[in-house]
Amino acid sequence: MSITNRDPWLKPFSECLTRRWNRVNDAAARLAQDRALCDHAISYDYYGLHRCDDGWVFREWAPHASAIYLLGPFSDWSERDAYALQRLNARGDWELHLPADALQHETPYRLRMQWEGGSGDRIPSHARRVIQDPVTTIFNAQVWAPPTPYPWRHPAPPRPTPLLIYEAHVGMAQEWGRVGTYAEFREHILPRIKAAGYNAVQLMAIMEHPYYGSFGYHVANFFAASSRFGTPDELRELVDVAHGMGLFVIMDIVHSHAVKNSVEGLSEFDGTRYQFFHDGDRGDHDAWDSRCFDYGKLDVQHFLLSNCRFWIEQYGFDGFRFDGVTSMLYLHHGLGMAFTDYGKYFDAAVDEDAWVYMAMANRLIHEIKPEAVTIAEDVSGMPGLAAPFAEGGCGFDFRLAMGVADVWVRQLKEVPDEQWSMGTLYHELTNRRPEEQSIGYSESHDQALVGSKTISFELMNSSMYTHMGVNEPHTQVDRGMALHKMIRLATVATCGHGYLNFMGNEFGHPEWIDFPREGNNWSYHYARRQWSLRDNPDLKYHCLGDFDVAMVERVKADRIVGEREPRFLTIHEDRKLLAFERSGDLFIFNFHPVNSYPDTPIEVPPGSYRVVLDTDAPRFGGFDRRPGDLVYATEAVREGNLLRHSLRLYLPARTAVVLKQISGPSEAQKAAARECLAQAREQG
Repeated sequence: MSITNRDPWLKPFSECLTRRWNRVNDAAARLAQDRALCDHAISYDYYGLHRCDDGWVFREWAPHASAIYLLGPFSDWSERDAYALQRLNARGDWELHLPADALQHETPYRLRMQWEGGSGDRIPSHARRVIQDPVTTIFNAQVWAPPTPYPWRHPAPPRPTPLLIYEAHVGMAQEWGRVGTYAEFREHILPRIKAAGYNAVQLMAIMEHPYYGSFGYHVANFFAASSRFGTPDELRELVDVAHGMGLFVIMDIVHSHAVKNSVEGLSEFDGTRYQFFHDGDRGDHDAWDSRCFDYGKLDVQHFLLSNCRFWIEQYGFDGFRFDGVTSMLYLHHGLGMAFTDYGKYFDAAVDEDAWVYMAMANRLIHEIKPEAVTIAEDVSGMPGLAAPFAEGGCGFDFRLAMGVADVWVRQLKEVPDEQWSMGTLYHELTNRRPEEQSIGYSESHDQALVGSKTISFELMNSSMYTHMGVNEPHTQVDRGMALHKMIRLATVATCGHGYLNFMGNEFGHPEWIDFPREGNNWSYHYARRQWSLRDNPDLKYHCLGDFDVAMVERVKADRIVGEREPRFLTIHEDRKLLAFERSGDLFIFNFHPVNSYPDTPIEVPPGSYRVVLDTDAPRFGGFDRRPGDLVYATEAVREGNLLRHSLRLYLPARTAVVLKQISGPSEAQKAAARECLAQAREQG
């Protein structure tokens, strides 16, 4: 396999890689039989509630059920023979036909499941809308059959390159203390994302989850868009309008686990613990208090693959960020593990069924929508995860560079500024598998959850409450403003093939994220985004936001991300200097907390350069210590038979500057180079 040619350390594990590759092909063939995989993965068109020519048909899969009844106001919420499902076959398919007038749009309903020794109410496994009664707090499925389907207006844009992702949560996207809606996000937040320069939005918490505080990661209803944000058609309109703005729309899909709830979710759906999940202890994720899918079961594969197809075809999503891939891949879920050698990627702790499922999911998604994006959230560094399947990989388009954010957190929490290692930073920022594309970020939602802090809050802490006035100097705020910009610029300038930012972090959103819960007296204070801070011209938040806009513009204008790798220029540990080149732009950082350096030589290709981005510019909250309108020409210095070219720059403390070459070497520089070459030849 070509993946082993790119990484010789994988050669001892060639047999394992081949076995995984064969297992994926065998599983796809077994699942799809004589049809294409995408033609088979369409369970949502069979199961659940559907209109038909003579009324309604409802189907469910429940192998261990002995009887199933459809309950609702039409049956007085009791078991009636007219609403009893009939078992169709030995595999456990059940069916019920109803006349056209039996159900109406928005009618609530649920199932009464009976099995040997017990019974219980259940939400159908393929319910497309689930609502919570505001009085009783009970969840029910709801008929969603409006008279006319949503009229799509805009085609999806082409996949953007590079991918610049704005990670967002619909519910907490508004400033007021309540749950935001799809409509409000469409009206108020999408224009902000577009204006900020990002070309993709990644939506969290879309799949229905009974507990808002789970951040959307305890999914109960996999085919239902969360009703707490609005209706299915309002979500469709959000995606449609985003497409009209040229934004790619990626969904956070949670196939790594499911909520434990049996009434609202899939746990013990037909009276057994093992219908969708592993039986026994393996079926429980103790750290997450959730259930673990059995990815080796044909019906589970069918269910999850169909779920991928559903969100693309029914809601127009352009791809997925797969949550919790590390947890899926290993029986130990990656908890407390240090992946220090390759053997840990191929030992008995790897759940190859999960690898097989994810490889099939990637194949399916790209069959349905070749332009789609798939992103793996994996902290273990599993080789091949984002390599093409044909080369022996799992087929994800990208993997999240999760180690980069961890590096910044460690630096900020554990290492004084004056002890930061430039060599370590540059290594960690550029350390990635060459055969796999990655998405870099300095912080996502993970770094802001309760118990942690955003980078801005880690840097400035309570000073953000009282010292963010644009004309107010303050030592802690000045440090925080400077490093916030430098951290983001260093991250985006070195990242692999895409960049991600979490909603509000670009302008230094203070504090943390905490959803309403008993422990905070059910407060929404930390489950919102304070856009008024960004919009206030008298506060420094707008300086950080304006810098982010300029940084993203520079990334797109000069195609800094994705096409070429950074080229190292110089590091000076004592001075805390770092310089590298990428796509023709020079990135020069002075991380020293107090020392500025005048007339500092940086060896670069010969020519003339001008500053195109400066973290110290006054409009970005800087101190304007470096003139921004100067053109810098390289100087030639002969060292023996070598002719070196350098820029001499003033590098103020805690600043970074980006220079762009505006012309090549002058005629004098070319002549000096020819003379140097001639002398070298004469001297042999």
